[in-house]
Amino acid sequence: MPGIALFVIGAILGSFLNVVIYRVPRGESVVRPPSACPACGTRIRWWDNIPLVSYAALHGRCRDCGATISPRYFIVEVAAALIPLLVYLRFGLGRELAVFWPLSCVLLVLSFVDLDHRIIPDKVTLPGIIAGLIVAPLVGLTTFPASLIGAVAGGGALYLIAVAGAAVFGKESMGGGDVKLAAMLGAFLGWQGVIVLLFVAFLVGAVVGVMALAVRRGEGDHTIPFGPFIALGAFVTMVWGRAIIAWYLSTMGGGG
Repeated sequence: MPGIALFVIGAILGSFLNVVIYRVPRGESVVRPPSACPACGTRIRWWDNIPLVSYAALHGRCRDCGATISPRYFIVEVAAALIPLLVYLRFGLGRELAVFWPLSCVLLVLSFVDLDHRIIPDKVTLPGIIAGLIVAPLVGLTTFPASLIGAVAGGGALYLIAVAGAAVFGKESMGGGDVKLAAMLGAFLGWQGVIVLLFVAFLVGAVVGVMALAVRRGEGDHTIPFGPFIALGAFVTMVWGRAIIAWYLSTMGGGG
């Protein structure tokens, strides 16, 4: 069954993405040395490195020193396993899976890198804009004009918010990495996709921001990286964007 195979392959890929998330921002090789426990340095045995299964079997702890293993590793593997499954269930085996799966994996990595280091590397987003302008029209996901408008609209919208935020609050409210990420995704999803993407991103971001303020009660740093919300909005748009747009248009038409 393709769905099960994609889930398993995605989980395996998720294990590798964990390595990328941790090592690449630190300038380390993703190949060597082999994975080891961050606490005791003991090399992780292959049977303790089986995606999803090993974390559950070890109850989230190192076999040797008993140190807690961050649940993030499990979360990334689950997300990486669900990405191809959800895209397949929505579109089947085709162009959407071929484009949205790798793009979503890139977004997954960028999200956690942004959470850890507050950066979204230009070496990913700038080539990504060009890739979107070429790939999306080439495979028929959108037209080139829609892709170009999407890139300008996505990046432009966040740029204007960044400028307005800096003028009103006197500090950076939207990073340049967010602007370029939105432009990249606009190139892949087109201008209609950008509308859904930004709506979801700001909606979820606002809810999480309010919850964070309530929990912290005015203490500590209240800034939250926006990259993960852009990534979430993009994935929702990839999988359900067309249905959301169709529903909205039918609702507006029915209301008229």
